[in-house]
Amino acid sequence: MSDEIIQELVERIHLELDEIPRVLARMNEGWERARRSDDDYYLDGVALNLHGFYMGIERILTRIAETIDGKLPRGEGWHLLLLEQMMKEIPRTRPAVISTDTGIKLDEYRRFRHVVRNVYTHNFDPVKLEKLIDSAPELFAQAKAELLAFAAFLEQ
Repeated sequence: MSDEIIQELVERIHLELDEIPRVLARMNEGWERARRSDDDYYLDGVALNLHGFYMGIERILTRIAETIDGKLPRGEGWHLLLLEQMMKEIPRTRPAVISTDTGIKLDEYRRFRHVVRNVYTHNFDPVKLEKLIDSAPELFAQAKAELLAFAAFLEQ
């Protein structure tokens, strides 16, 4: 694999990781507005930003699967298979991209992504939203550290 392709992937990882804090900030602002105003229309934006948080991470993992592994899972459950693929080392190719702990936590957001795409917004459960909102910053810090470590591995 060429150095140029690797460098492009590393840059893409950094670009996505730079965007995600903006998504999390919008999520938090929407949540605060919903709580202050008791206006559940803000929950739509919160849900969309939670979806965006997960999708930012998934875009990185997808690029790694395509570029480094040479294979992206297929089929109905490919999103879960992608997480599982990224939690595993591929001998002589790459270490695990994310830890099992990170993968398990990201799976909660993957499942929520499915809800956002398939449920009417007025059916969002604020209690479940709050749990995801509260754990997102810590999960992002954990995932970011692991993805930056993987980017550093690529640059070696």
